[in-house]
Amino acid sequence: MRVLGVDPGLTRCGVGVVDGVPGRALAMAGVGVIRTPSDAEIGHRLVLIERGLEEWLDEHRPEAVAVERVFSQHNVRTVMGTAQASAVAILCASRRGLPVHLHTPSEVKAAVTGSGRAGKEQVGAMVTRLLRLDAPPKPADAADALALAICHIWRSPATNRLQRAVAGNRLQQAAAAHRAVRPPAAPVHPVPSAPSSQEPTA
Repeated sequence: MRVLGVDPGLTRCGVGVVDGVPGRALAMAGVGVIRTPSDAEIGHRLVLIERGLEEWLDEHRPEAVAVERVFSQHNVRTVMGTAQASAVAILCASRRGLPVHLHTPSEVKAAVTGSGRAGKEQVGAMVTRLLRLDAPPKPADAADALALAICHIWRSPATNRLQRAVAGNRLQQAAAAHRAVRPPAAPVHPVPSAPSSQEPTA
């Protein structure tokens, strides 16, 4: 499985591509950062992020895209920019028919380091170790993008089982609801036969 991880941000949007399957060694296929000037108009910055992501999608052809789920922060301006960049990543992937999966920062940290409260240094160190790199990717946005891809590869079997279970439960509920609202069949009464017009013979 090849996964493109996206750590969304307006100034720096981290991107990282990882190949692998659960239980086997992982390999980095690419890592980098899409940058936009902080003094540019928001529309232009989003276009630059879109173009950058499209180039990564064209070059690496991932099978899935993992994006960090936006969560509430004290800095409203920061969370708005992160949400806008996240939406661009989701749009680019969905336009190509690629499955998009959102993972919270704590989910990523727990998957990579074993602790949902790990710091960026710990995440970078574990990404370096898991991908057998010479040094942690810089800046931290790039390492976070690789961590997102790793998290999705490791979590995908459990996620798929959960999705299948949820889908099956929904089908059962829909079938039960259909049976409950279906009107009962009208009773069938036998049609009396018409009396014979012939006289019985003696």
